[in-house]
Amino acid sequence: MRKYIEKYLLPIAMILGIAFHRQLSVLSPTIPYLLAMMLFITYCRVRMSDIRLTKFHYILLTIQYVGSALIYLAFRPFNETLAQAAMICMLTATATSAPVVTGMLGGSIAVTAAYAIISNLSVALIAPLFLSLVGESNDTISLAASFWHIFRSVIPILVLPFLLAIFLKKTAPRIHKKVQSAQIVSFYLWAAALTIVIGNITYYVRMQGNDHYLIEIIIGTVSLVICLLQFYFGRKIGRRFGQTVAGGQSLGQKNTVLAIWLTQTYLNPLATLGPGMYVIWQNLVNSWQIWREKRKN
Repeated sequence: MRKYIEKYLLPIAMILGIAFHRQLSVLSPTIPYLLAMMLFITYCRVRMSDIRLTKFHYILLTIQYVGSALIYLAFRPFNETLAQAAMICMLTATATSAPVVTGMLGGSIAVTAAYAIISNLSVALIAPLFLSLVGESNDTISLAASFWHIFRSVIPILVLPFLLAIFLKKTAPRIHKKVQSAQIVSFYLWAAALTIVIGNITYYVRMQGNDHYLIEIIIGTVSLVICLLQFYFGRKIGRRFGQTVAGGQSLGQKNTVLAIWLTQTYLNPLATLGPGMYVIWQNLVNSWQIWREKRKN
């Protein structure tokens, strides 16, 4: 029964989110806490010696940040909301579940986990700058004030779990090992957070009426193209370093819960459709990859 639930947890979470979107909308304040707990469990799994930047990581980080800025500038002349949705699909960090999928595909769990940590921690520093430049509040307060407001909101969610994981390892190694062996808890937390964010997106879309259908379809299509391109180029770059699978999952599998929270908090809420649809696209890609790997073996 447990294996059955875990296998179909994604569609179950999405169905529950859509079906109970009104009730789930009131739970949106819990998303940052769920996200912090997910990151804490992930951080406990990786050794400090794994957290080091290599040429491989530098290339992926450059694509993540320079690419998100370029794609925003490319779409901005057409539609600001579309530009924000496209940007956040590239800007957001690697998913905490990416190392698990990498292992299932026969790739390096350590390399992917290390990049996931580097990616999430760097977003805590870079995202406030991006969001303060393009966010909705940019016209009413100064850039410095906007940056500081976002920075102090994001840092506790992304950095404090990392510091807590280090502190726990030093002071209570037995508890630290128990957290390490309880990675499945992170999976269930992710499912809970996903249910809430899908509910929030559904609620917001239904409140928009019929006037936004065209832009919603365009945002969904653009997020699909961005998803496929990131998986493709991630694998292509990873192949040069002997890390084909790790490259694809590091660049393509995104922390969509973080992306949706950042978008709903600091950008146009309609732009959450970008990472919201990205949830579907990346899991379809992962499902196909896992099916292909099992068939090959």
